[in-house]
Amino acid sequence: MKSPLPVSYSKMKQTRLVLPPDTNHLDTIFGGKVLAYIDEIAALTAMKHSSCVVVTASIDSVDFMSSAKVGDALTLEASVTWTGRTSMEVFVQVSADDLLAGQKVMTTESFLTMVAVDQNGKPTEVPRLIPETEEEIRLYETAPARKEHRKSRSTLR
Repeated sequence: MKSPLPVSYSKMKQTRLVLPPDTNHLDTIFGGKVLAYIDEIAALTAMKHSSCVVVTASIDSVDFMSSAKVGDALTLEASVTWTGRTSMEVFVQVSADDLLAGQKVMTTESFLTMVAVDQNGKPTEVPRLIPETEEEIRLYETAPARKEHRKSRSTLR
């Protein structure tokens, strides 16, 4: 069995510049571009936590609260919020910084489920998680309800 790891061990942060090819006719970033960035940082975070290759099992929710425009610095922050036997829930927050105006807004929040796989593509065990801060504990304690919601969605198919 792998030793438990604190949430802080695998936290990741990325910053990207919003460029014209990333945007729509309103000069705001395409939602699909943001989703690709979210998936990438979630995978990196889960790989660091598990020391394994991971696959995206689900993008549970994506809430777009505001948009980012050309020239903004898009900052993505991700952390593992809960672990199962082979899966990890990852929470990603995205903010947009207008560096010239000195304004920062939260643009997107998302929960994803990543599964660690071995060299044969079979799910493999991941380390348990040790939440430390109040926010980490809150996300950890509310994860089972999100898992149940995921399960109820999948039975509707």
